[in-house]
Amino acid sequence: MPDTSVMKQVSDVSWDIPVSYKPGMNVPARIYATKKLLDAMDSGVIEQATNVACLPGIVRYSYAMADAHWGYGFPIGGVAAFDTEKGVISPGGVGFDVNCGMRLIRTNLRFSDVKPKIKELVDLIFSLVPAGVGVKGSQNFTQSQMGDITSLGVRWCAENDLAWDDDPAHVEEGGFIKGADISKVSRQAISRGVSQFGTLGSGNHYLEIQVVDPARYLDRGLAGEFGIIYDDQVMVMIHCGSRGFGHQVCSDYLRTFESGMKRFGIDVRDRDLACLPFASREGQDYYSAMVCAANFAFVNRQIIVNKVREAFSRVFRKDAESLDMHLIYDVCHNVAKVENHSYDGSKAKVLVHRKGATRSFGPGHPDVPAAYRSIGQPVIIGGSMETGSYLLIGTQKAMEDTFGSTAHGSGRTMSRTAAKREVRGAELQRRMLDRGIYVKAATMDGLAEEAGMAYKDISEVVETMDRAGISKKVAALRPVGNIKG
Repeated sequence: MPDTSVMKQVSDVSWDIPVSYKPGMNVPARIYATKKLLDAMDSGVIEQATNVACLPGIVRYSYAMADAHWGYGFPIGGVAAFDTEKGVISPGGVGFDVNCGMRLIRTNLRFSDVKPKIKELVDLIFSLVPAGVGVKGSQNFTQSQMGDITSLGVRWCAENDLAWDDDPAHVEEGGFIKGADISKVSRQAISRGVSQFGTLGSGNHYLEIQVVDPARYLDRGLAGEFGIIYDDQVMVMIHCGSRGFGHQVCSDYLRTFESGMKRFGIDVRDRDLACLPFASREGQDYYSAMVCAANFAFVNRQIIVNKVREAFSRVFRKDAESLDMHLIYDVCHNVAKVENHSYDGSKAKVLVHRKGATRSFGPGHPDVPAAYRSIGQPVIIGGSMETGSYLLIGTQKAMEDTFGSTAHGSGRTMSRTAAKREVRGAELQRRMLDRGIYVKAATMDGLAEEAGMAYKDISEVVETMDRAGISKKVAALRPVGNIKG
């Protein structure tokens, strides 16, 4: 439990830690949490958020969102923006799973259509989308193609019949972030990644069949903007990232950054916060490699979507288009982006690190897809496999207060080891089936690690960010079928 006596309560859901808390802090730290969430938050979040506040060139605040918990260097759920000329870039502020993110696909099916076929559907998707540690995908690419794939992302997919025409427009950044350079990526990373497109991976990654849950929340007007028109409409959510490719990129550059800090006179409070000036050659090289990994993740999720569409088409004997299986949106987590923001009375270009956090741009922003620009960017926040997830939208207040950022999920409260001590995977699988959730997992240990009890209350996390005005609730979604790595 953190020491709240050092904090200033700004609102019922936000708390500030002043620069006097720790020597070297350049900006305050801001925590978004209800009192209940704050009391349950591990003290490591405070330690890490205030360590981030000491990094060179950070502006305004070091943020921790309502789902924040201990991470590598930055807290997971952490956000920090840096001056592009005087500030740094930190692989620990991005994470090993670069662009771990969320996709949400709608269907025109209702739960009554899917319920009798849920086992058949989940089993088929499980066979089409490899899940687990080190698995390889069925989509065969060559190493020579990796430059184009990681430069163009989902745009490359659209040009090669691996995406629908409107898919790129419904992905953050149009499905590819500019600035990729495959020459800045190691051969080992390319070798690890080339066979992993279309795979789910392990840990907290999942592919979930969900149903709109009006009992928990539904803004019918806003939901209609996303093609959500039924109370029990069936959706599909995908949570995964850049697999071994992104992990290797992070590992490679951490070594470079750790050895390079002395040359730039940078001293950090935690070696996991290794960083170098963004404007330096090494900083620019890492950024280019990280962008490759982010675009890799967009393509990975796109290929999984293709397999999901195939599975629904086979089970329901209709083509995916007639099932209205259009992409609502795809959001990034674990990324650093150059963005234009206003703060302290002026406009500036900043490098925003979002580590387990989601972009939450408000209405009218040019980077919000045209279909949603009048209401704001879709925000997808995934919960545990037992509790459900949410669709939200970004707000103008997020642009003003958090560099257009919000939470990304539930946030762990229990380690994976502790979760496995509390429940066995087979027992959890039976328990979920009794509650109407059919789950397939690569391993029973992996399933136990992701038990709902290991996570914060997703509804309280979402409510916190809604009350803070940082993101606005649209719809709650409950799981009925789940695939875990």
